[in-house]
Amino acid sequence: MEAVVMAVAVEFLLLAGAGSLAGDEAREAEAVRALVARLLGPGPAADFSVSVERALAAESGLDTYSLSGGGGARVRVRGSTGVAAAAGLHRYLRDFCGCHVAWSGSQLRLPRPLPAVPEELTEATPNRYRYYQNVCTQSYSFVWWDWARWEREIDWMVLNGINLALAWSGQEAIWQRVYLAMGLTQSEIDEYFTGPAFLAWGRMGNLHTWGGPLPFSWHLKQLYLQHRILDRMRSFGMIPVLPAFAGHVPKAITRVFPQVNVTQLSSWGHFNCSYSCSFLLAPGDPIFSLIGSLFLRELTKEFGTDHIYGADTFNEMQPPSSEPSYLAAATTAVYEAMIAVDPDAVWLLQGWLFQHQPQFWGPTQIKAVLRAVPLGRLLVLDLFAESQPVYSRTASFQGQPFIWCMLHNFGGNHGLFGALEAVNQGPKAARLFPNSTMVGTGMAPEGINQNEVVYALMAELGWRKDPVPDLVAWVTSFADRRYGISHGDAEAAWRLLLRSVYNCSGEACSGHNHSPLVKRPSLQMNTTVWYNRSDVFEAWRLLLTSAPTLAASPIFRYDLLDITRQAIQELVSLYYEKARTAYLNKELVPLLRAGGLLAYELLPALDEVLASDNHFLLGSWLAQARAVAISEAEANFYEQNSRYQLTLWGPVGNILDYANKQLAGLVADYYAPRWQLFMQALGNCLAQGIPFQQRQFDKNVFPLEQAFVLNSKRYPSQPQGNTMDLAKKIFLKYYPQWVAG
Repeated sequence: MEAVVMAVAVEFLLLAGAGSLAGDEAREAEAVRALVARLLGPGPAADFSVSVERALAAESGLDTYSLSGGGGARVRVRGSTGVAAAAGLHRYLRDFCGCHVAWSGSQLRLPRPLPAVPEELTEATPNRYRYYQNVCTQSYSFVWWDWARWEREIDWMVLNGINLALAWSGQEAIWQRVYLAMGLTQSEIDEYFTGPAFLAWGRMGNLHTWGGPLPFSWHLKQLYLQHRILDRMRSFGMIPVLPAFAGHVPKAITRVFPQVNVTQLSSWGHFNCSYSCSFLLAPGDPIFSLIGSLFLRELTKEFGTDHIYGADTFNEMQPPSSEPSYLAAATTAVYEAMIAVDPDAVWLLQGWLFQHQPQFWGPTQIKAVLRAVPLGRLLVLDLFAESQPVYSRTASFQGQPFIWCMLHNFGGNHGLFGALEAVNQGPKAARLFPNSTMVGTGMAPEGINQNEVVYALMAELGWRKDPVPDLVAWVTSFADRRYGISHGDAEAAWRLLLRSVYNCSGEACSGHNHSPLVKRPSLQMNTTVWYNRSDVFEAWRLLLTSAPTLAASPIFRYDLLDITRQAIQELVSLYYEKARTAYLNKELVPLLRAGGLLAYELLPALDEVLASDNHFLLGSWLAQARAVAISEAEANFYEQNSRYQLTLWGPVGNILDYANKQLAGLVADYYAPRWQLFMQALGNCLAQGIPFQQRQFDKNVFPLEQAFVLNSKRYPSQPQGNTMDLAKKIFLKYYPQWVAG
């Protein structure tokens, strides 16, 4: 009987977002044709015929594409939706033309004539949804984007077959309207909102006030962006997920409604209640449904709807009660506020809460939340399933449909990392789980623009019923497509990376970069890695050997820089170990030698090579922030928001170095000074015969960290130097010492 109930729930959810599926076939086809022209140029685009035909999915009810033609004739791409047609186009470019599309760039050298499809190829996805984004991605990666950058990202989404994605821009403007209508003052609203770089955590109730207030111009620009984002997503037949009310309110609500029943939650993320301790409405309070319905009504009036809404009431925050009756009531209140406005509403819930606090969320508590919403009306994201799946310990989320997600990256960290075998095997295992209610796959990184091989595999798995049979062969082909040419040394380099940095398993797969390089120095830093560093160094050598042949490829130069960055990261750990050992052995000269190399040679060399590529420039990131502003004061405000997020995160280093990046300028003026001070402190302690005091060092280093955030120094937004020459110079200096020697 349970299996039947689950099947009914899944079947119901298959109809969610049906409004977009019943849309205009001609409009979606035209959207894909425009994409082809943007991607390939108008000339090559003329060689492709695109159509959208709902009938293609008649048998399975799932997104389907069909490829035919080529070999002197036009390539015919048909899809049951615009997303399916775009995914079919990408399949042709990838598998027939050897092309590659990624965040760092594209390799789109088309063979002439276009290769023939020997016989018509028809592919249906095994699941209803291919999901994209994490609530945090909006802040860690998207926060300063203009429409041009959003357009490229939506193109990337549809080429990878994404048909379900968050669209959360502009919601603060709607909230402002609601709160003003309810009697809050503008100053009370300004005090409540976080700054732009921290909005994700304001939206989930973790933070308020910090980094704010939001300028009036911010609201106008975000409304404009949201309309364009939604229009483009819908033009492809994609389902945008809009936000809904989760129960968190400004403290000022208690002034307007003195009798309102609210609970102040505990603090979050080492913040005090000046910036945290969210006010949560009691589920039975009539104000709950009033605010929830007011917001959703105003939101959908402004933006329309596709009937799927995201809300997270207890993200990384312990509920005030573990009683099942309370948890069910809190969940019911959120859902009922949705259906009061949209009877067809489906709630998209990040399942992170069950993974993050397992000691609180026992089986009874989990069941109370999941069963408080009718089966099929709650769509759960198993957010970190490649490492710590929740579906397997919750009876497939108590029968609620779920999406198997790969989280992979926390904070937008740089660093080569991945669990490709777990990613490859995970979706099928979830699909075959007893009474499985899996309805899709997803990519949910906190930050993008890193480790593109991981996302290429995950996107492909959204259209595969079975895992890739041979990951070694797959990554070899990936290298060939990425550079547009087969090169033995480059292929061998990627195979080494597959067996090392991309072969994470077990507890090591946290998704964070814990390298000493990007952490405040101490004597207790962990340098353990799950792979053999010699594989990284050898892959570095092999890519450098490939350089004379592949140097014309911008993506190759990006990869060479990225692996050089990784190699230097490994070297920092090795020199740190030498310095720490020398300190513990009270050997001053070896300490000064290793510490000097790390702080005064390696880090400046890293900064110099990072400066040779636009993707690794602090100046580019800060310039994006400043470009959003309409005044110098706003530009300075946005830049400081961005600097805080990259480093201290809060006023006193509350979530220190969580969103760490390796960017030119950041290495030179933030990481390097910390390491220099640390090595000086260790040397002084040895020279004076006194123990190193971490607490005193933390106190001394904080002004350096804060000075970086508060500084107004301008950084280049254009690359400087030659990546090849700089990488080779670093390699020749350090490789023999650690490998050949």
